[in-house]
Amino acid sequence: MSRVRRKAAVLLAAAVFAGGLPAAKVEAHSASDAYLSLHVVSGATAGPLHLAGQWDIALRDLDFVLRLDADGNGHLTWGEVRRRQAAITAYVFQHLQLRAGAGTPCRIAPGPLRIDDHADGAYAALSFEVTCRGAPAKLALDYGLFFAVDPSHRGIFVFDSSAGTATAVLSPEHATLDLAL
Repeated sequence: MSRVRRKAAVLLAAAVFAGGLPAAKVEAHSASDAYLSLHVVSGATAGPLHLAGQWDIALRDLDFVLRLDADGNGHLTWGEVRRRQAAITAYVFQHLQLRAGAGTPCRIAPGPLRIDDHADGAYAALSFEVTCRGAPAKLALDYGLFFAVDPSHRGIFVFDSSAGTATAVLSPEHATLDLAL
């Protein structure tokens, strides 16, 4: 083991024992993916349409754009993430829009932030609710998370409605979807 790696391992072990386990290790060489799911909760024929969703976004990607790692040690703790919850929520939901029928924007109400483990690391798990006026036959989804800073980013999308389950991979070239209800 090289001297640099040995020193890094000792520092990592000291950090883990001194401050508890980190929420995530920041790594720069993983693919940038986020997982967005949306399902219809209710929708009366003349009333509003209600949907529920969850958006899992890699903490390493959020750290890249929002600098969540306050102490710069390469590890995110729950405290660092929690302190930046408002910034995370604001950034994320400015990159997602849902429109009903003739283009009327739907209201997105973010829920609490949680951490979820995926095979490639820790993710911010953001639940949210969507309310659309009227009884639209379809929705339009516009997705733009990280495209401005990482054109290789992909959004893995799953939509459940009475019309069935639809899936899509969202990219800069395919950032808008029409969803049948």
